Parts: sequence; structure tokens; C-alpha cells
Amino acid sequence: MTLRVLVTNDDGIAAPGIQALARAAAERGLDVVVAAPLEEASGTSAAMTAVERDGHVVVHEHPLPELPGVPAYAVGGSPGFIALIAVHGAFGPPPTVVLSGINRGANAGRAVLHSGTVGAAFTAAANGCRAMAVSLDVLSAGEATAASGGAAVAAAARVRDAERHWPTAARVALDLLPRLTAGPVESVLNVNAPDLPHNRLRGVRRGTLASFGQVQMTVAEAGHGFVRTSLEEPGQAVQPGTDLALLADGYASVTAIRAVTEVADVDLSGLGDG
Repeated sequence: MTLRVLVTNDDGIAAPGIQALARAAAERGLDVVVAAPLEEASGTSAAMTAVERDGHVVVHEHPLPELPGVPAYAVGGSPGFIALIAVHGAFGPPPTVVLSGINRGANAGRAVLHSGTVGAAFTAAANGCRAMAVSLDVLSAGEATAASGGAAVAAAARVRDAERHWPTAARVALDLLPRLTAGPVESVLNVNAPDLPHNRLRGVRRGTLASFGQVQMTVAEAGHGFVRTSLEEPGQAVQPGTDLALLADGYASVTAIRAVTEVADVDLSGLGDG
């Protein structure tokens, strides 16, 4: 039976990464449907937000020029919301797998908590659908910090999108699909690839989560009625074997992660069961 795949993202339906991932999945013979936010929804984690008109969530057909025959929808909702309604049949038969990405920028370290790309994958997995988050490391920490300084800088970064190696991340992700489908449904594979041609990729390695992301938010200024934030590079050195270290060394990194789980190492003795 052909695998049914939803491709979504948090960069929006017009982002180049989602087209590269959907195209790679279709070329592998998978049954692909695309549904992504109308506009960029980065940093939304697994938020359940949607735009309604007359009590209906906004959904527009949005054919992708390079993917004739692949149904695609622009949705007025967050990535997590899109993943949730997809597994309940909003875009045809529910998917067996959700592929979220390819994100513009790495989703690495514990900062994955805030990622809309990863949030969509977490939501799918929590609802019985295997899921993978896929990202391309298109920005160094310094460039990411600079891009936060204004819309013009961010727009300039997007102009270079045509030069990015989206097919590298897409190929790595699809090659990992058998491992995803063989694993437990509640786990997500978080995949990050360096922005390199596939023939220059040093390989694919299992990476542990770094204790921080590529950049960290700080409060730059707080005053009466306002707070101004900024992004800074972490002060710590990157630890060997982590996802960020592997990317820096030219490897693609894959990490198996799980969202909401109970833990047993907190002393709750003496309390009755709920």
C-alpha cells in the first residue's frame, strides 16, 4: 500500500523548502498532500491557532507550480493545528506520516521546544501519526542574529533561497523514512542538514540535543510599557556529538525526540493516585 504523507511547515505555503520536500516525497512514489500556513508561523511550537471566517477555518487551494497533480492547501492556522486537522481527515484520507519542513534554518538543541516545524511533528505523533521534522542549516548564528535586526536583512536572506541546498535535506529525510516507520509512533525524528551539496555531505549521524540553540533570546531593554528583545550567540562551546556540533562538521544530524512524557525521577511518594 502506498504511504500517505502530509507535508507541512512553519515557513508558509510559498517557502521553497516545502516544495523541495514534497517533490522528493512524490518522486519516491508516495501519496502526497501539502497543507501549510498562509503566512510564516515560525516559533509557534505546537500552538492551536486558526483564522476563522463565518465560523470556518480559512483554507485555500494553492497549487504548487513544480508539483502538478499534488493537492496543496494554504491554511489560516498554525502548523500544529494543520497537523491536527490533517490526521482527522481535513485534506482527504488521514496521513500515515507527517513530514514537516524543510525549515529555513536549523532546529537544534533544546530550542526545538519553540519550533513550529517540530511542533507540527509533535502534534502529529501525539495523535497517532508518525512524524519527522526537517531543517536546513542556512544561517550561521551570526547571520541569524543579524537577520533579527530588521525586515530588510531578513528579506535579503530569502533572496538567496534559490542558492540553498534544499534537495540535500530532502534526500536525507526520505532516506530516513524506513527508520521512522519502523519506530514507535509517539517518537519524532528531528533531522538537520548542513547547507551543502549532497556529494559534499560527510554523512548522517545520530546527534544528541545541544543544551542550547544556535541563538538565545535576551531582554535588551525594559522600560515603562515596553520590552525590547534581541538574539545573542550562546556563550558556551558546542559539545561534541550534539546536533549543532555535527552540523558544524558537515554532517546531517538526526535525533529521536518525544514530546510530553511522564518522568519517574521526581519524588511524589506519599501522594495518592489520581
